[in-house]
Amino acid sequence: MAGLWTGAAALAAAGRRGRWWPHPLIRSVALWTVKHDPHHSRLYLVASRTLCSAGYDSSENTFDKILIANRGEIACRVIKTCKKMGIKTVAIHSDVDASSVHVKMADEAVCVGPAPTSKSYLNMDAIMDAVRSTGAQAVHPGYGFLSENKEFAKRLAAEDVIFIGPDTHAIQAMGDKIESKLLAKKAKVNTIPGFDGVVKDADEAVRIAREIGYPVMIKASAGGGGKGMRIAWDDEETRDGFRFSSQEAASSFGDDRLLIEKFIDNPRHIEIQVLGDKHGNALWLNERECSIQRRNQKVVEEAPSIFLDSETRIAMGEQAVALAKAVNYSSAGTVEFLVDSKKNFYFLEMNTRLQVEHPITECITGLDLVQEMIRVAKGYPLRHKQADIPINGWAVECRVYAEDPYKSFGLPSIGRLSQYEEPIRLPGVRVDSGIQPGSDISIYYDPMISKLITYGSDRTEALKRMEDALDNYVIRGVTHNIALLREVIINSRFIEGDINTKFLSDVYPDGFKGHQLTETERNQFLAVASSLFVASQLRAQHFQDHGNSRVPIVKPQVASWELSVKLHDEIHAVVASSRGPTFSVEVDGSKLNVTSTWNLASPLLSVNVDGTQRTIQCLSREAGGNMSIQFLGTVYKVRILTKLAAELNNFMLEKAAEDTSSVLRSPMPGVVVAISVKPGDLVAEGQEICVIEAMKMQNSMTAGKTGKVKSVHCKAGDTVGEGDLLVELE
Repeated sequence: MAGLWTGAAALAAAGRRGRWWPHPLIRSVALWTVKHDPHHSRLYLVASRTLCSAGYDSSENTFDKILIANRGEIACRVIKTCKKMGIKTVAIHSDVDASSVHVKMADEAVCVGPAPTSKSYLNMDAIMDAVRSTGAQAVHPGYGFLSENKEFAKRLAAEDVIFIGPDTHAIQAMGDKIESKLLAKKAKVNTIPGFDGVVKDADEAVRIAREIGYPVMIKASAGGGGKGMRIAWDDEETRDGFRFSSQEAASSFGDDRLLIEKFIDNPRHIEIQVLGDKHGNALWLNERECSIQRRNQKVVEEAPSIFLDSETRIAMGEQAVALAKAVNYSSAGTVEFLVDSKKNFYFLEMNTRLQVEHPITECITGLDLVQEMIRVAKGYPLRHKQADIPINGWAVECRVYAEDPYKSFGLPSIGRLSQYEEPIRLPGVRVDSGIQPGSDISIYYDPMISKLITYGSDRTEALKRMEDALDNYVIRGVTHNIALLREVIINSRFIEGDINTKFLSDVYPDGFKGHQLTETERNQFLAVASSLFVASQLRAQHFQDHGNSRVPIVKPQVASWELSVKLHDEIHAVVASSRGPTFSVEVDGSKLNVTSTWNLASPLLSVNVDGTQRTIQCLSREAGGNMSIQFLGTVYKVRILTKLAAELNNFMLEKAAEDTSSVLRSPMPGVVVAISVKPGDLVAEGQEICVIEAMKMQNSMTAGKTGKVKSVHCKAGDTVGEGDLLVELE
C-alpha cells in the first residue's frame, strides 16, 4: 500500500450518532472524527493525530464508474478514493505504461497510444473513445495533461460525461494568466504589476521589460508547473527567455503565448487551497508554503506556513474565495500568491485542478479532496462551513524525483528501479506513488518517483519524521534527490523559517555538494564503514569455514584489524576489533563503539554509534575495498584496505583523468531540440551549442571554453543519453 489512509463508512449516520470510528488500517496514529453539534446542526471536523481521514457515506449516490485521464501517482491516488467510495475505475495508459501500477489498480484499463504524451495522454480522440467503450460516467483528469484543457471538458459535456473539475468558463478564465489577472483585479485581489496582453515577439518583450523595470518574469499564458517560465535581468536574458519560454509552452501546453510581469525579488510562494460547489458555496482550506523550488518547480512544501499570522492568512483566504466566486468556481482549486518580507501578498495564478501538494492540506484539515471533487461534480453541496475547517498539526511534503541533485539541483535521471521500499512502516508517514520494484523511469514523463509526506503534532515533529523517512527510503536503479531533500529540511535557515523562492541558490551558490560532514560525523561515518568492512570479512570467513573445500582452511586469529580508509582524497588510519555485535573502532585517535545486527543482506541497517542511532544504506561493496554508503542522506564513496594491501597499493599507477574541456556531453537523457553550431565555427566560452529537452524542460548546453568546432555528433530530433558526446572542439 502506497500510503496510510483512514476513513469511515456512513459518515452522515455516524455523525448523527456522534460516534468515534475505529478502523483496521490504524497503526500508531489516531483517527480523525466527525462530531455532531446539536446547537449548530452541522458536522464539525474534530482533529486528532492522523495522516488523512474522510467519511465515506455508502448510501450517498455518486458515480458507478470514473475514468482517470492521467497516469502515475495521481492516477493511483484518485483510484484509492474511488475504491473507498465504491466507484469502479478505468485507467488509460500508453503502450510503455501497460504494466504500470495505476493500470493494475484500476478495474479496467485502455491503451490510448504510444509513449509520447501528444499521442497518448494528450490524445483527446483516443481518450474519448475509451470513455465511450467503457461507459464511464465521469472523468477525473488529475493534474497536468488535460486537467486544465477547456476543449476536453467541452467534449465530455457534449456526450453527457461529467468532468470532475470546474466548468469550462472557470478553466478558461483562470487557466489563462492574462485573463485571470484582469479578473483578479476586478475581484479586488492584490496583483503584481505587469503587462496584461500577449507578448508578440522578442523585440516587444524587451520593450515591455524595460517599461516594467528589471527584473521581470516571462511566463506562459497557459499551463503551470514551472514550465515556460524564465527570469530576465537584462535585454539579452529577455530575448533568450522569450525563445525558451515560448518553446517550452508550446511543447507542454500546445500554446506558446507569453506574458511579462514584475519579478518580486526574494518572495515566498504561498498558496491557498479553495473548494467550491455548484450552489454558490466556497471555502478556503488554509495555506501551503511552497517556497523551496528549483527552476520554478516546487521541491519541499509544508502546511501551514510558519510565516503567516492569523490576520494575513484570513486576508489571503478571503481574497482567494472572492476570486473563486467571481468565476463561479466549483471544485478543488488553488490560488497562488507571492508574499514579500512584509507580508504583502500578490496574486500569481489560479490552478483549476488538484495540486501535486494537496496531501499536506488533507493532513491538517482531515478532508479528502478527491472525494470532495467527486461529490461536487455530482452536484452535492459542500458538507462544511468555513468555521469547521481546522489547522491541526503540521505536514511536510518532499517531492522525491529521479534526478541528480548535484547537477543544477536536479537534472533528470532514467533507469529501472532494481530495488524499492517506501518507509510507510514509520509513524506519521504517507507515500503517494505510482511505481513498484521493476518500474521504469523514462524520458517520456515527469521524473517524480513519489510524494513523501510526514505529519506531526507540530513542525518539529513533522520535520523529524521526514528526516527519518528519508533515511529509511530505499531507491536503487536511478539517481534520486534524497540527499538534497534531507539537507533542506535540516538546514538552519529552513528550520527557522527564513526561506524564499531563491533558497537553494542562496544556500548553495556553487551548487549542491551533498552533506558536509562535521568532524564528529566524519569519525562516526569512518567507524561505521570500517565496521561494515570487517563484518563482511568475518562473514566471508564464516562461509569458507562451512564450505566443502578439500584443502583445510586455517582460520586466521585476528584480534584487531589495521585499516587504511580513503574518504575525499584523505587517508585515515583505523583500528577495529569486534566483540559480538559491537565493534570498537579507533579513528584518528578517537575511540567509538558501533553496534548493529550486521545483517548485510538488508538494504537498511540501523547502527548505534556511541549512543547515537543512525540508519544507513550500503549501496555497494567491492572486492577491491570500494564501498558506497548512504549516510545522513548523502552517498559517500570510500576505499577500505588492510594495512598490507594499502602499502602494496602505493605501487599501483594512477589512472589519468580525461580532459573534458574540449568535449560537450549531454548531462541528462533527452531529445536534441536544436543545434546552434556546425564544424568550423568559432565559439566563445559560455556560447550556446545546442538545446536539450528533458521531461518537457528546455536546457541550453554551452561551450566550456573558446575554440573551433571540430565535429558535431548529433542533430535535431536525436534522443541522447546521459554522457553521450554531442560536440567536440579543436
